[in-house]
Amino acid sequence: MSLSLGFLNAKLIFCLCVTFLKHHFTFSASNPTGLSLRAVLDDSSGSPLYLIENLTIAERIERLIKVTNARANYLSLVSNRDARIHPDNIPMPILREGLFYVVEFAIGSQHHKVKLLMDTGGGLIWTQCVPCKTCFPQNLPIFNPSASVTYARLPCDHPLCKGPGDRYTCFDGFCVYNVHYTGGASTRGTASLETFHFSIDQSEIESFKNVIFGCSDDSSDIFFKNTDISGIFGLSMSPDSMMIQFSSFIHSRFSYCLVPFADAIPRPLVLRFGEDIPQLPPDVRTTSFVQSPTNHFYYLELWGISVAGHRLPFSQSTFQYRANGKGGCFIDSGALFTQIDAGTVGINAYAAVMQVFASYYESKSLRRTTSRGFELCYERPPNYDDFASLTFHFNGADYTVAGEYVNLISPDIFCVAIIKGTYATMLGAWQQQNKRLIYDVGMGALQFADENCVNDVS
Repeated sequence: MSLSLGFLNAKLIFCLCVTFLKHHFTFSASNPTGLSLRAVLDDSSGSPLYLIENLTIAERIERLIKVTNARANYLSLVSNRDARIHPDNIPMPILREGLFYVVEFAIGSQHHKVKLLMDTGGGLIWTQCVPCKTCFPQNLPIFNPSASVTYARLPCDHPLCKGPGDRYTCFDGFCVYNVHYTGGASTRGTASLETFHFSIDQSEIESFKNVIFGCSDDSSDIFFKNTDISGIFGLSMSPDSMMIQFSSFIHSRFSYCLVPFADAIPRPLVLRFGEDIPQLPPDVRTTSFVQSPTNHFYYLELWGISVAGHRLPFSQSTFQYRANGKGGCFIDSGALFTQIDAGTVGINAYAAVMQVFASYYESKSLRRTTSRGFELCYERPPNYDDFASLTFHFNGADYTVAGEYVNLISPDIFCVAIIKGTYATMLGAWQQQNKRLIYDVGMGALQFADENCVNDVS
């Protein structure tokens, strides 16, 4: 039996070069504002898409599962952070086989080109700078702040460096950061101010002055060494992220719609901000974000789960954020497959959900088979398409995933594409296919609706 992942050959969406499509920007926050980013595939030698078609089917499955598990392991570190010692212990996607967005733009008066990993879980925007104490090798030239007349170091009296909301530490008159990640990776440097330049088209550039970013001069164990990538572009609710810093220009909203991965035709992905987000359909649903005491992820209040219309007997407290820093549920575009927490109090939520899936498919007299990494896989009879749906019952809104996007399906085998969570429940990208997702930080809520995402390409 084989599980065909041929769609991986050309269009895994999570490692992408991003450029501006259009921009209705003014410096007056009261006027309509918006922008869109077009994501195109990066198949360079440094990309995880490079020669992926040469892997066996089993190796491809194993790679994707490792990505999701590694993502969860790295994100889990934030629950143990010491804000004073490591003031921005953010969830960096340092996955050796990571599949993430890459945003390309220029910084400084000399318009120095950089490529940064885009991360909805990350806060601080940072890139490597010279002179270096310990820099990892990168293909593009390293940014030299002394060559830019628009560069400045963030002073110690800035709110992010002094006061109740500080994220950096004052040293020798300037703000510095020391970011540590699971697995031993770290980056250190000076919190800085610089002008960011984005290309709208071949003839027009939009510039943003005094953007707070990190100028890293001492990094270790960073996975994307020897590529074009030099740092992180954060989109979380952290005060130093792109989302918060640009909030007055983009109305604190961004949106995307993931084209189904099984489509064999590579298509662009558009990340939309502010007024460029499409008008919401009548059936849009809204659930509020839940603030975490230790990080800036997009947490949601999950009250229960249903499989194939059968609601499991979870209490409303099952998926709550726990005192030990674990638990809760958040949405993450950086995790490919959904994880369900196996450490929930009183009941193993992951085991309970998978048992219902097993019972459902056993009632269809399907034969179990094995596939590296997934717990539940079945032989698929000819023309079988009776796949179980999955519903997350959030506070105020039900998020239902059609069976075709719950499972990883091929002509002769399919697997329930859910992985055991070790510290929290994550709604991954696989279960976000053909959904319009709007992260509205101003409203403090996630909005979503079904949509044919193949039409969202311009």
